[in-house]
Amino acid sequence: MIADKQVQEAQPAFVLHAYPYRETSLIVETFTRSFGRVPLVAKGAKRPRSALRGLLRAFQPLLLTWGGKSELRTLHKAEWQGGQMPLQGTALICGFYLNELLVRLLHRHDPHEQLFSYYQETLAALSIEKDYIPILRRFEQRMLRELGYALTLDHDVASGKPTDPNEDYCYEIERGPVAWDESNPNHGLRLSGKTLLDMEKGDYSNAATRQQSKSLMRYILNHYLNDQPLHTRQLLKDLQQL
Repeated sequence: MIADKQVQEAQPAFVLHAYPYRETSLIVETFTRSFGRVPLVAKGAKRPRSALRGLLRAFQPLLLTWGGKSELRTLHKAEWQGGQMPLQGTALICGFYLNELLVRLLHRHDPHEQLFSYYQETLAALSIEKDYIPILRRFEQRMLRELGYALTLDHDVASGKPTDPNEDYCYEIERGPVAWDESNPNHGLRLSGKTLLDMEKGDYSNAATRQQSKSLMRYILNHYLNDQPLHTRQLLKDLQQL
């Protein structure tokens, strides 16, 4: 019998990823409000009559109860909370992109309650809005800030001067923008001051801002992902080509 102090009851959570474990079970990577990313073994979840069958799906708000002291906890109960519209088409792939980022960048058992709220808001936005680019950029920025990698956008980190929308800048990883120097063009990503200021405001209405912000976020995320490719990024690219 598991002691009460080892059991977490009815914790708000989402499934990020699940894969088979032995013949009838699943390993489920979950994102929980109070405990961060928690891996759980769902014993017997693949059996036809399992109470867990059909519940452990991505993008659906759940209340999960689990126990155990090892790295891999045991899932005892899952309850569907409802209220989240299903994601379809491109929005569905965007959702999987968010999940892949969280699986790759979140440390296990490291709580991020504000990021959990951002994730919920982003799923809701993806389910009703057709322009997903601003939604993804805002989530990426919020996620990096919550993980301690906040972007500097509003000033030149070398001179301290405010970002000038009419000037070009080089964005240096883990520092920020510095004035573009034609004599040293290979030390970072080049982009306009307007793009930086638009990103600071969350304004993605400008075509150049949309393109440059995508390049910047890919540049930065690749650094923190150790240049390991994201599978969903390729799916989005293929879908756009179709």
